[in-house]
Amino acid sequence: MDKNQTAWNEKVSGGIIENLKKRRMEGSYAPNAAQARNEILSMIPQGATVYRCASMTTAGIGLWDRVAELPGVTVIDHYRPGLTPEESMELRRQGMLADVMISSVNAITLDGRLVNLDAVGNRVAAMTFGPRKVILVVGMNKVAPDLDSAMARVKHYAATVNALRTGYDIPCASTGLCCDCASPQRICNVWSIIEGQMALNQGRIHVKLVGENLGY
Repeated sequence: MDKNQTAWNEKVSGGIIENLKKRRMEGSYAPNAAQARNEILSMIPQGATVYRCASMTTAGIGLWDRVAELPGVTVIDHYRPGLTPEESMELRRQGMLADVMISSVNAITLDGRLVNLDAVGNRVAAMTFGPRKVILVVGMNKVAPDLDSAMARVKHYAATVNALRTGYDIPCASTGLCCDCASPQRICNVWSIIEGQMALNQGRIHVKLVGENLGY
């Protein structure tokens, strides 16, 4: 990444972090994925249960192998090979009571709003309530100027790329474009816009901005 992009990341991330504070959320910036990974690992208490939610970002930075090595940490992972659909759903329910939930967002606005669109809803549910600590790893490619552009990014880019990744037989996986389908395999079912946290939950959500393009 050239020096001008790096400078932009640093300047813009600083403004977002200030706006997260106003919304009673925490934010921090790491210039690269390796530093972000190490800083996230240091935030996980010994003996914690950690809920792994859907995120190409966290997988892409090699986080989960390292989390599993932490002393006494138990990872609630509904993506483990060999699980039945019923077992996977039960782990999603267990994740709601985890000590720490780690995932990403589909978009973040300059003024600090977190925008997501879920298939099942377990990821956005855990972000809003349940786990004591929520850590969201967000590449600077997911920054959007405002709410309208954030929602457009999610629906017309992130969701359609994820549809291609899943291999589901839905229209956007064929065309690359959203057509607001009614398919039973539709992955765009639950919108979430997190405006902030109440004072009693101040700092529960920590957004780790990363100066790289990560995830979708």
